Amino acid sequence: MSSTPINKPSALQADKASATTSANLPEHISLSKWEDSGFEWAGQVASRSFERLNALLTTEHLQSDLEIKANLYRRNNVLHLSFTLTGEVWLTCQRCLQPIAIDLTDDYDIALLDNESQVRLVGEEQDCLLLDEIITEPAPERLLPLKKLVEDEILLKTPMAPKHDDCEMSVEQFGEIPEEEENENPFAALASLKGKL
Repeated sequence: MSSTPINKPSALQADKASATTSANLPEHISLSKWEDSGFEWAGQVASRSFERLNALLTTEHLQSDLEIKANLYRRNNVLHLSFTLTGEVWLTCQRCLQPIAIDLTDDYDIALLDNESQVRLVGEEQDCLLLDEIITEPAPERLLPLKKLVEDEILLKTPMAPKHDDCEMSVEQFGEIPEEEENENPFAALASLKGKL
């Protein structure tokens, strides 16, 4: 029987309430414990706490926290990870080299498939991942890498070369631009030989 995010046992609600007050996004979710009953987490997370994202962030502007609401649930016998992300990060504009705000606000829903045959149970537009491909570390229990999956989606939404819509590339010219010398056409010598043969 599939469980939905709305129907949760009261003991689980109490457990979730304590998770909501935390400011650290869990690194992993134990599927052995939560895949059938569901899991929810909400809180604010420092954008610099994501290691790969941190390498892209500008140091020229204060970074604000990202608000994340995550939900693990089952629908049509398929496990789903959905989360809502609210906030922005500051990167460096590749034209003027000044800070630029990138809005990350969006809703995400990823179907977590036990095997490829489950693809038929989800819509064509649904993002899917095979659990065997994302749970790579051997452990006594199956741990879903929640923080890594959230960071993956953030990185997909982050432009590779951010730039302001209305900025001009600042170029300073030093010295004079040398004029190109006109070279002789290499085929001109062949043309002069053509009449002689």
